[in-house]
Amino acid sequence: MAKSKLRLTAYIAAGTVVLGILAWQASRPEPVEVLIEVVARGDVQATVANTKAGTIEACRRAGISPRLGGQIDRMPVKEGDRVDQDQILMEFWNEDLVAQVELAESELRATEAKWEQACIVAELAKRESERLRQLSATNLASEDAIDKAESDALAQRAACNAARSAVEVSKAQLDVASAALDQTRLRAPFPGVIAEVNGEIGEFVTPSPVGIPTPPAVDLMDISCLYVSAPIDEVDAPGIRIGMPAKISLDAFSDRLFEGRVRRVAPYVLDLEKQARTVDVEVEFLEAADCDCMLPGYSADIEVILDEHRDVLRIPTEALREGDRVYVVNDDEQIEDRALDTGLRNWAWTEVRSGLDEGDRLVLTVDREGVEAGADVSARTRDNSDD
Repeated sequence: MAKSKLRLTAYIAAGTVVLGILAWQASRPEPVEVLIEVVARGDVQATVANTKAGTIEACRRAGISPRLGGQIDRMPVKEGDRVDQDQILMEFWNEDLVAQVELAESELRATEAKWEQACIVAELAKRESERLRQLSATNLASEDAIDKAESDALAQRAACNAARSAVEVSKAQLDVASAALDQTRLRAPFPGVIAEVNGEIGEFVTPSPVGIPTPPAVDLMDISCLYVSAPIDEVDAPGIRIGMPAKISLDAFSDRLFEGRVRRVAPYVLDLEKQARTVDVEVEFLEAADCDCMLPGYSADIEVILDEHRDVLRIPTEALREGDRVYVVNDDEQIEDRALDTGLRNWAWTEVRSGLDEGDRLVLTVDREGVEAGADVSARTRDNSDD
């Protein structure tokens, strides 16, 4: 009888334990699914980026307009054409000036002929005076004849010099006429591509009035050299120096990242109404070949590299919580809260000086409901996650 009671008591106790375990398991929350990444080593850069989209600019761009007004008579180029330096882009009606140049050239040829004639006569007069001077030694020439011959030689030499001066005057007149003619022709100041032409044959073009901007007759760009001009917040600008490396990204080439270098930092702050104060920073492409696929006017972003630490322990910045704290999954598949000592950081990576070890499993989905210290988790890596 006593044994039966003991056996019954044991059964009741065992059942109570089993029921307790079952009740605990039933009340235990389901593990939280989290996305993790294994802590590893790599490079971390401290960077600053533009506050709004920058623009691809040509290193050389000229809006060319005539100095004088006129009627368009010839347009040997069109938009998109590549031109060489000094190539004529547009020419106004100039037949009167062409005639003046031809007249000046004729006058120059005439004065050069007179100069040649006067100098030949002067040389002849000089030889005649020298011959009479030799004859005077044998009393075969009078002093009067000698004086007359020498005076004539001097006069003819003066006539030769005067003719030479007349040639210089004719050359200057030709230069004036040629300069006037050249003002009717727009020439390319450098090799480039025609971006825009404002005008048609037969139209009249006038210079821009003082203080009133008007579209240029021809817009010329040298697209062999391009750079990005982008605004940087005034807070970030003091750390930027000419020559710093930079990364360039474009919406038009979203799958590529281009290498660049800071070529200019504006020496002033832009204070635009209702906008943050910024400093314009220019970044040039390191590889000239990269510019072959681009056009001025593309939107672009820059990321200037201020400092870089190589082969350091790093974590994705998205996993970092307020106060430089992170969640780590331990061997019991539970979340631990860790405090870190951090170094360089950017939007993608943060350097870890202490608080983590290589190989630790870092929680990335820190804002997911149920993610907290002590919570049980079901961890998945980024590679095999559907998130």
